[in-house]
Amino acid sequence: MQIQTITQAGSLAAEQNKVLRNTYMMLALTMIPTVIGAFVGMSMSFAFMAQSPIMSSLLMFGAMIGMMFAVTALRNSVWGVVALLGFTFVAGVFLGPILQVALHLKNGAQLIGLAAGGTGIIFFSLATLATVTKKDFSFMGKFLFIGLILLIIASLANLFFQIPAMSLTISSIAVLIFSAYILFDVSRIVHGGETNYVMATLGLFLNIYNLFINLLSLLMAFAGERD
Repeated sequence: MQIQTITQAGSLAAEQNKVLRNTYMMLALTMIPTVIGAFVGMSMSFAFMAQSPIMSSLLMFGAMIGMMFAVTALRNSVWGVVALLGFTFVAGVFLGPILQVALHLKNGAQLIGLAAGGTGIIFFSLATLATVTKKDFSFMGKFLFIGLILLIIASLANLFFQIPAMSLTISSIAVLIFSAYILFDVSRIVHGGETNYVMATLGLFLNIYNLFINLLSLLMAFAGERD
């Protein structure tokens, strides 16, 4: 009985390690269409966003939600991987507006590099913490979900009010929430709470994506050098 229990525990650990390994490999792969999409986005004209910022933001948000549902529906087939890569390409294109604004600053390229580097450091530090310590961070789930819903509501509200101080507050809170989500999501994989690497990759990608955007927003607000 004891040998059987040890064998089952070993098999479970091996399966969890496989999911984590596949997730990291897929996460690295998603960076390719994201970067390509970002270059496409930087070359596009987003003049329509200046004319109707609220409607265009809602349309972009709706498009990403729709594609996320497609990835979820196809997660158990090879088409789930295709949908995931397509989603990350579109997400990269939607980085176009903020990257264009950043590059109009004298030190915009440096700020983008700092935001990318900061995002990488935060991700690898928290992912390592969740993996090495083996601590179960699942208790954070309800608090993070509530925080995320409030963050979305505040972001949608600020589309109408356009209050700079509120934007900075939202970005600061978003950095904390998505950093905590990295801990939560990696912990779920380590402890067998998420066994589908497509969904695991989607969750971690969204954390990294939103972390980068909000770090860049803060850097532009506090360190941006305008002509």
